[in-house]
Amino acid sequence: MLNFIINHLNDLWIVISSIVSGASAITALTPTQKDDNILAQFKKLMNVLALNIGNAKQA
Repeated sequence: MLNFIINHLNDLWIVISSIVSGASAITALTPTQKDDNILAQFKKLMNVLALNIGNAKQA
């Protein structure tokens, strides 16, 4: 499993970023706040995984 992740890391990042982009588009098109909150939690997780913490956070 670890070998698969290491060998396909670039492909996995493309899939993950595509999912985030698609979810952002869906939440922008829907008027409810429920899906916006779910995406916000997912984005927080992605920021932690990308080490966007402390001084590296975007303003």
